[in-house]
Amino acid sequence: MAEILNGKALAQKMQSELAQQVEAFTAQGLRSPGLAVLMVGDNPASAAYVRNKERACQTLGIASFGQQFPADTAPATLAQAIADLNQDDRVDGILVQLPLPSHLDSVALLNQIHPDKDADGLHPTNLGRLVRGEPGLQSCTPAGVMRLLEEYDLPLKGKHAVVVGRSILVGKPLALMLLAQDATVTIAHSQTPDLAAVCRSADILVAAVGRPELVTPDYVQPGAVVVDVGINRVGEGSTSKLVGDVAFAAVNDRAAWLTPVPGGVGPMTVTMLMYNTIWSYRQRLGM
Repeated sequence: MAEILNGKALAQKMQSELAQQVEAFTAQGLRSPGLAVLMVGDNPASAAYVRNKERACQTLGIASFGQQFPADTAPATLAQAIADLNQDDRVDGILVQLPLPSHLDSVALLNQIHPDKDADGLHPTNLGRLVRGEPGLQSCTPAGVMRLLEEYDLPLKGKHAVVVGRSILVGKPLALMLLAQDATVTIAHSQTPDLAAVCRSADILVAAVGRPELVTPDYVQPGAVVVDVGINRVGEGSTSKLVGDVAFAAVNDRAAWLTPVPGGVGPMTVTMLMYNTIWSYRQRLGM
């Protein structure tokens, strides 16, 4: 049976520490850190994610400046909202909730967020800092994966890490973060020949493709660390459930360490968003 990488427990621990930091700031007479989340339309999954972020802000004492826009909002309206938040000294982090309606260019809008307020770490400047190994805001989900591996003292130096998925949100930045810790990194994807064989070569296997239970025991080297970034809803109505990209029950007997879904990487993503907001706040106040 695999040991569990408990992201929910680590997230609670980190949020407690972050809340103490915010309390210390306000006790000195300083303002609270501020986060603005922009949501367009009424996508149910996005709405749930935004509620989670707002609850986390409330728990930590972070001021929330969320804004919701109708699905048919013009690009210029959103661009102006971002420009206003860039200039707002109360706001340390700005996040545009993805996905956006099809008439909006998400890349163009994300690029309008000031790099030092880019709470999701997706601005080209912050991705460039990551490539160069310089300090900067980092994408929340891969940063959460790295923090989870660190919490359990899992060695990365000299290990072979396989990241299945090449998105700019998870796969590519995570590969860079693993490389910075002296892992040897392979990025695999839908066009990789004999994907199962490539995955079996991994000491650390990260699944981030959004395909329910793609990773079966045949993909896993005995004793590997398996990190499941996927969150997929399968089934309908009252029988629906959340599953990851890893067939948890089957892989549980083969891996040495394994993240559950839910309760693994997901809680870490929201926590790293809070961490990024406070990190940006510290930078802006010269702390």
